Amino acid sequence: MAGLPGHQTVTDSPEIAIRQQDPGSDQIMSKQFFGTDGIRGRTNQGAMTAATAMKVGQAAGTHFLRGAHRHRVVIGKDTRLSGYMFENAMVAGFTSVGMDVVLLGPMPTPAVALLTRELRADVGVMISASHNGYEDNGIKLFGPDGFKLSDEDELAIEAMLTQDVALAPSEEIGRARRIEDAGGRYIHAVKRSLPEAVRLDGLRIAVDCANGAAYQVAPSAFWELGAEIISVGVTPNGKNINARCGSTHPALLQETVVSSGADIGIALDGDADRLIVVDEKGKVVDGDQLMALIGSQWAEQGRLAGGGVVATVMSNLGLERFLKGRGLDLVRSKVGDRYVLEKMREGGFNVGGEQSGHMILLDHATTGDGTVAALQVLAALVQSGKPASELLHLFDPVPQLLRNVRFAGGKPLEADSVKAAIADAEASLDGRGRLVIRPSGTEPVIRVMAEGDDAREVEAAVASICSAVEQACA
Repeated sequence: MAGLPGHQTVTDSPEIAIRQQDPGSDQIMSKQFFGTDGIRGRTNQGAMTAATAMKVGQAAGTHFLRGAHRHRVVIGKDTRLSGYMFENAMVAGFTSVGMDVVLLGPMPTPAVALLTRELRADVGVMISASHNGYEDNGIKLFGPDGFKLSDEDELAIEAMLTQDVALAPSEEIGRARRIEDAGGRYIHAVKRSLPEAVRLDGLRIAVDCANGAAYQVAPSAFWELGAEIISVGVTPNGKNINARCGSTHPALLQETVVSSGADIGIALDGDADRLIVVDEKGKVVDGDQLMALIGSQWAEQGRLAGGGVVATVMSNLGLERFLKGRGLDLVRSKVGDRYVLEKMREGGFNVGGEQSGHMILLDHATTGDGTVAALQVLAALVQSGKPASELLHLFDPVPQLLRNVRFAGGKPLEADSVKAAIADAEASLDGRGRLVIRPSGTEPVIRVMAEGDDAREVEAAVASICSAVEQACA
């Protein structure tokens, strides 16, 4: 029953599926630098060096030199120490091929996407490793429409990274300037995403900005809308981004919400494209519950496009059942917010996201935006009059278990013994759950996930498949 990596097999049951994925097609797998979300890695190792960053600037600049107008690139970054190095390297690269550079400084990824469009830039750059520690960094690229680049664009840029590109004549070298109102422009845009009649007066909100890119703009946006703000993770020093704080480490926010008596907690990650919520009792609310809330509310208000929500294969079966009960579809994509976005644009959906907290609301942003998504949650909180613990518990997740099996090489998912173990696990769930088996797109591990109504069956299914993969790798 199991297909080869890169293929997908769905059984007759609508609630059981075996999926074995790569990050994408053979074309995507041929990339040497770009992964599922730009280029990312350990600073000053491998691809993440200043020299490579300069080459990316030259290659991307050359790729987007189209037409006779004066070309422009917008560059933002998060707060990690290496951002200075990569920012300067990319300025050198872009200006050397004749592009003018607009520097935003520390700014959320969605702000870069927004300002790429608003400033009529030809390309946008975000220097960030998102939720990773400060030792890593990355480069995300946006086209003039504010959307992340297509695979074709990335492959074209990659092809130039190992070639000499044509440098601009000395009189046509680009200029660089920094704009000071980037934060204000972004705050204005996100505030407009809140329904006009809604204010946050009286709400006590704890906000954890992960010592990252939104450390100034997110608390300011909530405060300007009337809320009382308790801020944590807003003192970046270059090395504390995502360090025991933010959406990937919510314990700090949980403690802050309970100790301060906040009505709700908002946790962002290092580049603020991800959102996790904490209710007034200190319980973490993941992206599945947030998609259930926003999707169902927008449907009731006649705002939901596409007749449903797009999520990845990792989203809980409980979300699918919840939406189905309201006449809405859950369309699943491969793991990665870029694949969610592809499905959204293909099917005309305006709500999508990931269990991990990426929320894409295409009515308001072209990429995941934790602050915009948080405002939709806060609007629902104000309009309902319910406590967050009631509002944000829309379904009971079914038991779900994910384990990773590291391997040294080869293709363990092609082994007959592994295929047999997957088939046996599927039969044991017998229409009561789902399997997702996929190679990681970022490290040599096989991710094995099962979910279903019986926790013991789920655990047994994962254990048997992991054992078979380990034996196949031995």
